[in-house]
Amino acid sequence: MMLNKGCKRLLGAALIALFVLYPGRHAQSEEMGDANLSPKDMIVRAWEAWGAKNYEKTFYWTDKCIGEYSEEAKKEQASLSDFPPTDIIDQYEALNAVGTSFFIQGEAYLSQGKIEEAKKAFGIAIKDYSFAQNWDPRGWYWSVKEKSQASIEKSEKKPDVAEEKSPKPTPGFKKRPSTTITLYDPGKEAIVDYKRYGYFKNVGTDKYAYIIKDQEGLSQAVGEAIHPNTSSVNWDPRYKKAKDEGRLEGNHWDFVNTDDLEANFYKWSSAPEPPGLRLFYIGLNLEKSGLLTQAIKAYYAIVVNFPKSVGWTYFRTPWYIAQVACDRIDFLLRHHPELEMEMIGAKVKIENGFDNDIANDRFIVTPGEIKKLNFFDKIKKTLFNVKRVKTGKVIKQIGDGKVDFVKYENGQWQLRVEGRPYIIKGVAYSPGKTGQSPDEGTMEDWMQADYNKNGKIDGPYDAWMDKNLNNTQDPDEKAVGDFQLLKEMGCNTIRLYHHASNKELLKELYQRYGIMVIMGDLLGAYTVGSGAGWYEGTDYANPEHKKNMLESVKKMVEEFKDEPYVLFWMLGNENNYGVANNAKRNPRVYYEFVNEAASMIKSMDRDHPVGICNGDLTFLDICSSLVPSVDIYGSNTYRGKYGFGASFWENVKDTWGKPVMITEYGCPAYMEGKSGKVAQEAQAEYLKNAWQDIAYNSAGSPGAGNSIGGMLFEWVDEWWKAYEPSVHDTKRNWSGPFPDGWNYEEWLGVCSQGDGKSSPFLRQLRKAYFTYKEMWNK
Repeated sequence: MMLNKGCKRLLGAALIALFVLYPGRHAQSEEMGDANLSPKDMIVRAWEAWGAKNYEKTFYWTDKCIGEYSEEAKKEQASLSDFPPTDIIDQYEALNAVGTSFFIQGEAYLSQGKIEEAKKAFGIAIKDYSFAQNWDPRGWYWSVKEKSQASIEKSEKKPDVAEEKSPKPTPGFKKRPSTTITLYDPGKEAIVDYKRYGYFKNVGTDKYAYIIKDQEGLSQAVGEAIHPNTSSVNWDPRYKKAKDEGRLEGNHWDFVNTDDLEANFYKWSSAPEPPGLRLFYIGLNLEKSGLLTQAIKAYYAIVVNFPKSVGWTYFRTPWYIAQVACDRIDFLLRHHPELEMEMIGAKVKIENGFDNDIANDRFIVTPGEIKKLNFFDKIKKTLFNVKRVKTGKVIKQIGDGKVDFVKYENGQWQLRVEGRPYIIKGVAYSPGKTGQSPDEGTMEDWMQADYNKNGKIDGPYDAWMDKNLNNTQDPDEKAVGDFQLLKEMGCNTIRLYHHASNKELLKELYQRYGIMVIMGDLLGAYTVGSGAGWYEGTDYANPEHKKNMLESVKKMVEEFKDEPYVLFWMLGNENNYGVANNAKRNPRVYYEFVNEAASMIKSMDRDHPVGICNGDLTFLDICSSLVPSVDIYGSNTYRGKYGFGASFWENVKDTWGKPVMITEYGCPAYMEGKSGKVAQEAQAEYLKNAWQDIAYNSAGSPGAGNSIGGMLFEWVDEWWKAYEPSVHDTKRNWSGPFPDGWNYEEWLGVCSQGDGKSSPFLRQLRKAYFTYKEMWNK
């Protein structure tokens, strides 16, 4: 999620346009090296040139792209009536590239103060290429039309005036009624005994199957809409009423995150999707309606009947539905003991499931069972959930310096600092001033910033709480500083993604506030430290790039290894996603290099462990086999309000076998069409469950026992993430497991900057801050 200054604006390709070539700006093609380039290649070079403020090359590449591909772009635009889905977006490469060309030209004109020329270029993108989209290296597509309009608005006001937009729904947002589900047919059994209606074959193998012998009996047992009872919805009078009211009109995907749970349930009951996927959303709506027993039946029906179901995320990565269904059941039963149920032995293991190729997956299925707790089970379960687990004695130790890890007899791991247990209560801290952006080269180093010229660093010492939310520093709102607020919150660690510039500041952070630092090197992510250009990207097989990165890591360790505040070293930041590097295309080479860097660190420093920051669990198996010198598996993971799921921790435990930390997790404090209060409550619930899951899987707790803590992303909203750094943007960034189904990158802070006019000093503390203050100080 975090990007460094080296990440120039919106690299990639994907949008629309058409234009005439501007005379007098053309360099000779032989000087530019433009042979056999695709539209995407041209746009990458245009972004590169624009980031370097080389306007001649910027216009050369954009004019060339427009000239060669505008006719094709027109045809692609004419073929669309809406934005194409992400899985086929590459089919519209010309449209995306030409549209992006006009956007880049508009930005280049703005940078030179040529306002009217900028508006003209933006206007063409808006008018003629409304379905163009651009790939952002942060991980999503954005609309060229929307960003062009935002840039026009920016050009019509002072660029240094911060302004917070009133939350407005995106165009086309449809408000639906708020309803819950009333079941017409809840089924005859609260816990379905599947053995009564069929039999299980090849349990615990990839040949598993459940064979139904009594379909009518099973249909009566499970109830409405749950497999194999797919027809009873048609007899539900509320279904007929919703249909007559027109509430079921539209695409089923448009219903997923609405409050009309009744219409959502009916729509998904007959959705033209694979049955496992359909059942998942049926279960989700039942759960949201408070019908937890019925929701568990829906989720468990996936495990029994469709354990090999696969869905796809926004980023076209596999989503293993049965594993998630098991996680949901586990979560619901843990958090609702009043249900008096227990799931025993259910597990869906996917061999070869850590890449994006589902063709090589092998599903090892054990459906287990769900049973009703008897009197003695309830007593045992209550005691088990209340008391901590006995770990036994230490049987293994990693490291023998100031910071180490120990493994206990029960297989659980614990991080220690000077022999004392330490769980990471971390916050990603990078306070930026509104109106500044690394995309535009204007973001100043927060470790050096002193805008009020009082000799103190602004955010850490001069931040103040806007208690009454009036965006004004009242007499009783004295400066308290972020470091003090972090301490009061219970934070004991911050993460620095790439080195640091103020050692004295970090010493005081540790000595006065008791907060340690995870010191990182991006290891070529976003090309930082490798010396590569954006369009070529870091190549982990390139000797020159490797030399540069090792020198960067060596410099970091030499400079900070004796500092008391360093907790451990962290290499990379989700490099496996392949943003401006080739780790995704050649993971073995990447992880071999990670091990080389980790081995070098250990030859220099025996006091601190080494971690790797991966994106979720992608390539976990390859990583595990190639990085023996790495001690900690770090995962940037955004999995929803249920935490990370038992399958996450078990997958890491089975494959990695060493400690794991969540290097990023977070949730926006914005929801489309909802009040700020509702959005803050949803953010607080999401983050609360995330921390409870981290703690539940730490040493001495009932879970997997391999968690050493987590890093909350993030401290304060960053206004530059959606490209207009003077505007607190409410545009959707990417679809995912968030309160309204979308991430809003500029709203991830547990603190707000208000209307932005008192940045970088003002802090409005959100509900999540106080939720964590309570949890972390117990």
